[in-house]
Amino acid sequence: MMKTKYMNPYLAGVLLGLVLLMAFFFSGRGLGASGAVKSTVVSLVSTIAPEHAANSPFYSKYIGEGKSPMKSWLVFEILGVLVGGFLSGALAGRLKLKIEHFPGISANRRLIFAMIGGILFGFGSQLGRGCASGSALTGMAVLSLSGFISMATMFGTAFALAYFFRKNWI
Repeated sequence: MMKTKYMNPYLAGVLLGLVLLMAFFFSGRGLGASGAVKSTVVSLVSTIAPEHAANSPFYSKYIGEGKSPMKSWLVFEILGVLVGGFLSGALAGRLKLKIEHFPGISANRRLIFAMIGGILFGFGSQLGRGCASGSALTGMAVLSLSGFISMATMFGTAFALAYFFRKNWI
């Protein structure tokens, strides 16, 4: 069995901190991803139903003369994450399409749980006004109490629920 090459987690943490610092330096903003989804949805709605988007109080804030939701900092950040993930996988020799799962469950079940988790996390990020990157990571970087509460809540909930879902992964 071939040993998969991963980056040292301490080095990865330092690099993530430097990326966060550079984001503050160059853009004046921290990291976050959930706003990019909103920009994409606004663009899709304004393309498919432009009259509805123009008359909607929500959508009209993001469209209009000279405004394009796809020119948002967050959209370019997400594109950078995709390109960076691709380059990281290519450089480490891990660039292949596969679904990692415990032998005791099917790949389809793993995908279903991943989709449910993604939907719940996306819904939670909208309720909490930010994703893990924006709310917790960036919040903690600026010493915001809400950032520390977000991180503690995410890790605490994951720890508390791990027992019930562990059979899907181990």
